[in-house]
Amino acid sequence: MDQYCILGRIGEGAHGIVFKAKHVETGEIVALKKVALRRLEDGIPNQALREIKALQEMEDNQYVVQLKAVFPHGAGFVLAFEFMLSDLAEVVRHAQRPLAQAQVKSYLQMLLKGVAFCHANNIVHRDLKPANLLISASGQLKIADFGLARVFSPDSSRLYTHQVATRAVGCIMGELLNGSPLFPGENDIEQLCYVLRILGTPNPQVWPELTELPDYNKISFKEQAPVPLEEVLPDASPQALDLLGQFLLYPPRQRIAASKALLHQYFFTAPLPAHPSELPIPQRLGGPAPKAHPGPPHIHDFHVDRPLEESLLNPELIRPFIPEG
Repeated sequence: MDQYCILGRIGEGAHGIVFKAKHVETGEIVALKKVALRRLEDGIPNQALREIKALQEMEDNQYVVQLKAVFPHGAGFVLAFEFMLSDLAEVVRHAQRPLAQAQVKSYLQMLLKGVAFCHANNIVHRDLKPANLLISASGQLKIADFGLARVFSPDSSRLYTHQVATRAVGCIMGELLNGSPLFPGENDIEQLCYVLRILGTPNPQVWPELTELPDYNKISFKEQAPVPLEEVLPDASPQALDLLGQFLLYPPRQRIAASKALLHQYFFTAPLPAHPSELPIPQRLGGPAPKAHPGPPHIHDFHVDRPLEESLLNPELIRPFIPEG
């Protein structure tokens, strides 16, 4: 740690605190994740090992955060990453919703390029979400936090493969288009209710592998028809809805791959993806709000000036999914 000067604290993750630091000799600004070992006999946490292994196995890529160094420190060790100014969750949180179409396309294009690179290296991230998509000072998006990453075989017959990541991309795309999550449940059951409300109740005819899932038949829901995506996102273009629908398909093997999604007509119709320099870049620590395409607030957004009862989930949204009796 002697070669770094700590400049401030960025945040705290599951296995350590992240600091902003400057290399004493080179002046380079980095992010240091300090991972403490609770007991030496327990060894290095598996999540930290997975993150190190995943990043070391992949060559440098402009859409994946760079791991610069790993070194011991006290009763633990430190991961040195390239410093990133913010993340996509901050962009969505501070933007006047919704983002401009060109901005959404740009973020999604960069995300898909990073996901396609990971999959080409047989790495599945397993925790893709806006908070793990970091944004540089130049507007570049990079995938970070590989603590849950796994190596997969392209020829594997397992249900959990890279198609799970493309579904996560669909959820992120929906959030960018909507200005807030499409499936905003506070727990697994509530979130599942939102999924069924929009995508409909799956069955073996639509999803043949459904009965092979380990928790199949542990909970039952009423039969519900899917809601057309054009009703869920009425302002989205037909091309955007077509791509989103291919991301959110129930059968994993039918979902569009990241590399194929990059060739979808969505990215080649006006407006074209914005240049990273045209994207909003909010500061992590109370910086100025970014400029974004204006739009109305989402109906379920919470605001301190709105009565609490108006921000709570309407129980009627869940009622159709609960079996009678």
